[in-house]
Amino acid sequence: MNAFLLNRQLGSVSPSALAQAQNQRLLQSLQANGNVSFQLEEPSPIDWTANNSHGSVGQRQSGRPAHAAGINSIAIDRWEGRYLLSAGSDSSVAIWDLEGAAASPTGKVAHTPLEYASRTSATGSLGITHVSFFIDSLAFITSGYDGTVKVFSSGTLEASASFDLGGTVHSHATSTTASHLLVACASAHPAVRLVDLQSGSSAHALAGHSGSVLTVAWHPKDPNILASGATDGTVRLWDIRRSASSLGVLDMDDNIGIPGYDGKGTGARRRERGRAHVGAVNGVVWSEDGRHLVSSGTDEKMRVWNMSTGANTLANFGPTLKNSQTTILLPVLAPAHLEPAGKTTVFYPNPQEVLVFDLHAGTLRQRLRMAAPPAAETTVTASTPAIRNLKNTTTSLAWRPHSMELYSAHSDGRIRCYSPRTWEDQAADDDDADNGMGFAAGDKAERKRKREELDDIVKDLMGKKVTYL
Repeated sequence: MNAFLLNRQLGSVSPSALAQAQNQRLLQSLQANGNVSFQLEEPSPIDWTANNSHGSVGQRQSGRPAHAAGINSIAIDRWEGRYLLSAGSDSSVAIWDLEGAAASPTGKVAHTPLEYASRTSATGSLGITHVSFFIDSLAFITSGYDGTVKVFSSGTLEASASFDLGGTVHSHATSTTASHLLVACASAHPAVRLVDLQSGSSAHALAGHSGSVLTVAWHPKDPNILASGATDGTVRLWDIRRSASSLGVLDMDDNIGIPGYDGKGTGARRRERGRAHVGAVNGVVWSEDGRHLVSSGTDEKMRVWNMSTGANTLANFGPTLKNSQTTILLPVLAPAHLEPAGKTTVFYPNPQEVLVFDLHAGTLRQRLRMAAPPAAETTVTASTPAIRNLKNTTTSLAWRPHSMELYSAHSDGRIRCYSPRTWEDQAADDDDADNGMGFAAGDKAERKRKREELDDIVKDLMGKKVTYL
């Protein structure tokens, strides 16, 4: 990076190239940040251990976790990138201000909710399956096991509208580019249900799947194109303007595609046979430009589709993926501006970790793991009867816009943060440790020598190669 800065001063590197290099460097250095926590109560100063690391060792956090019964879904507003929304399996909802908590003298940040509702469902303790912000951060939408889709005010956490679909609603989606106010709902019914928030009624249903619909996603450029995945193993494309809305299905055995296919079905023959996954499809995500679609299934596979032809790109992510539940499980794609053209990073919510892959090559770049809480925190006592799931299973991911942070939700009720940690950060921590712990002069010299050797290696890798003949 020092070579980049020097070349930038000399004018041999453009500002965009320098920014992209730094962004890619930070993206590849993401690590679990143990200094950030989400709790319903303010921690006392003695609740943090004296450990001053970035999270390589777990810290003791007292107080209640973000949601006592586990978290099913989280979302971050895409306008400011400031507010995080979390929904629990006990139908609780909380809104967190990611910029509102001040760091303690030890560098720890403990977030407490701006607003919290312990229950949003009147039907027992049926939980929320999916949550998302709507239009702006002032309102959000939930879907749940009680068979309803609800619109809430972020300020009061009170429902302003509710739609009963008569069965479990696994997930929902709204278009970020459309002028219409349609909410696509994936429910236990084998048809995608469209709810019109403007008229306050169910618009129509898109019939074609032979099993329960688990996931839906609007095209990022065309507000009339929709993708859906269901328990029948198919990923189906729709055009909501057409009477015969289905544009066909994606076939995992087709790695060539259909000539004339443009991702919207225009000029392509209609294909009704074919499966995207051997098991149920519980996640579909579009790339920012709409050229690729990513699907995940209970066959423990993640597939990438070229939407210019509808072909399976055959990207192989190996046997590390775990996905056995028919609950929604959405991968997250890193913003396109952080990487050069043709390179995309995808984050996959694996149990107890987050896997980072190259989307097109399928190579595993790193594993993001957070240290589990100490046993003392996970002991169920009479004072914590609401805690039912203490396993650290990753249930949902959210990328923070305008920043370089990833957040994950877990079935143990906690929200975890991942932020960049470069070798410069590690060197600074080593210096602080040297100054605070009184290392011997020989140890300090050895540490300094290793840092200088690392600097030379980095400069050699980043610098221009010169060959003498």
